[in-house]
Amino acid sequence: MYIPQHFAATPAATARLLSAPSAANLVTMTSRGLLATLLPFHFDPSVGEHGALQAHMARNNPQWSEPALGEALAIVQGPDAYISPQWYAAKAEHGRVVPTWNYTTAHVYGRLLIHDDAAWLGAHVRALTDANEAGFAEPWAVEDAPEKFVAGQLRAIVGLELVITRIEAKAKLSQNRPATDIPGIVAGLEGRGCPEMAAAVRDAP
Repeated sequence: MYIPQHFAATPAATARLLSAPSAANLVTMTSRGLLATLLPFHFDPSVGEHGALQAHMARNNPQWSEPALGEALAIVQGPDAYISPQWYAAKAEHGRVVPTWNYTTAHVYGRLLIHDDAAWLGAHVRALTDANEAGFAEPWAVEDAPEKFVAGQLRAIVGLELVITRIEAKAKLSQNRPATDIPGIVAGLEGRGCPEMAAAVRDAP
């Protein structure tokens, strides 16, 4: 990934991106060519040196059974938004401004492991569910469904674990703009219903 120094994500920002409930595009190079699937994932920092992204896919999806050639890649996407030049104070000063797009993303590389046992899958779907249900007033739990039904659902999926070897993370949050432009960008994003990106721009180092 091309990462100018002023857009390099800090380790703390990268950790927050991986730890937040999200989905990632898992990309593998196989003998059939490139294969990709969008998968919700759970980040486990205790695995290996850099942690692991843990996910699952339908057993009928051919990607899991095609051996990955070399590293696998998970593309994690954080908040993103269009940035209008009308929000810049610089527009009124000299007019030499253009639109851009702000975003946070991480390219996570690693060794892909396949888990096809009920114990691993059960623990995984519980961790994934708990992370995504945490914001609800009355969170749903796997145990709320009948045990026999859950067992059948687990048989229909296969677990995947990307043991991370390296991460390239980028946070393009208008750090290249003058400080006088930032309040207008934040206000513009909030007005467009993008509070997460507005907060990211406001808090960018």
